[in-house]
Amino acid sequence: MKNEKPSKRWKAKIHEIIYGTHTPAGKLFDILLLVLIVYSVIIVMLESVPRFDTKYHEFLNISEWVVTILFSIEYILRVIIINK
Repeated sequence: MKNEKPSKRWKAKIHEIIYGTHTPAGKLFDILLLVLIVYSVIIVMLESVPRFDTKYHEFLNISEWVVTILFSIEYILRVIIINK
């Protein structure tokens, strides 16, 4: 593994984290991803309640954008590392 190109090493490491459910990093990634999914669902639910949306619109909107960006990064990483 030492003679591999740096791009192959980081792809292998990211692959292990995203798809390696048996590793501590993989388990942590899965847990964080599940938490982010639940948080995203809660944000959408709260936005649908006019009282909450009126009071916390800015926070909910920013939260939704942050979650969308994080999901996009995760998806892009999955696409990149699949071509090991």
